[in-house]
Amino acid sequence: MLGLVNTPNGAAPVELRELPEPEPARNEALVEVRAFSLNRGELRSFRNNEEGWVPGQDVSGVVLRKAANGEGPPAGSRVVALMDEFGWAQRAAVASHRMALLPDTVNFAQAATLPVAGLTALRTLRHGAPLLGKRVLITGAAGGVGTIAVQLATRMGARVTAVVGRPERAGGLKELGAAEIVQGIDSAQGRFALILESGGGASLAKAIQIIDAKGTVVVYGNSSGDATTVSFADFRSAPNSRVQSFSYFTSEAEERFAPDLALLVSLIADGSLKPQIGVERSWRDIAQVAEQLRERRVSGKAVLLVDAG
Repeated sequence: MLGLVNTPNGAAPVELRELPEPEPARNEALVEVRAFSLNRGELRSFRNNEEGWVPGQDVSGVVLRKAANGEGPPAGSRVVALMDEFGWAQRAAVASHRMALLPDTVNFAQAATLPVAGLTALRTLRHGAPLLGKRVLITGAAGGVGTIAVQLATRMGARVTAVVGRPERAGGLKELGAAEIVQGIDSAQGRFALILESGGGASLAKAIQIIDAKGTVVVYGNSSGDATTVSFADFRSAPNSRVQSFSYFTSEAEERFAPDLALLVSLIADGSLKPQIGVERSWRDIAQVAEQLRERRVSGKAVLLVDAG
């Protein structure tokens, strides 16, 4: 089968090569991958992993063979799944407890937007629940996590302030439910009960300044690469507020992956959640798509479609 292999010293960050067929463990199904999404964090993984490594966390496709232990979706099922790695191939071994069924009304490209970005948005917002009537600020609002988080927070009853880096990144965020859009977190007015923070450095420092008493700043990224200096005095105007780190793989119990993915799928199916796909291309175009994502020229998610074979 074909798969995308890490090539840190090559002309492109990854390239298509022939790979051995996966050998699923007893709790893993064999899935024919139809689509996957490219996350910004995976751009760093290209540089940090060795030659020959196969990336891939967000996948959607069709179950070819059910897990040997009898758990999970049967053969022929359309599914979305979260993997640790090895998803960028024509076939993948996928843990049955990390998959959710897809109705016919949800296509593979839509589903591929959900695992990393959707679970991050859903689970970071839970740190502020209940959100009804609360002010929520979302940095990186035009990105994959941000566009989903804006929609989910609005559906939960929050008043959302969306932060973008450039004016052209603001397009469509009002339609997704943002009550206000600001360029840069320094332009945000007032205090917030919950802040989803992905910039790090000065952005995180500002978030701590504008969090409300007993509010939470959830840190799920550091796109700036900058450190943030924090002092006890920073919290005097917001007593008992907190800074919460977040990692989607360990944020909740393993058995919660399938139900949370199923919840997100159901929201797409009923029209409550509209995945924003900024780029949808063949996986053979991944080098160009990766460059667009690195330069922040993709609003929403970048999705790659896999050749059958």
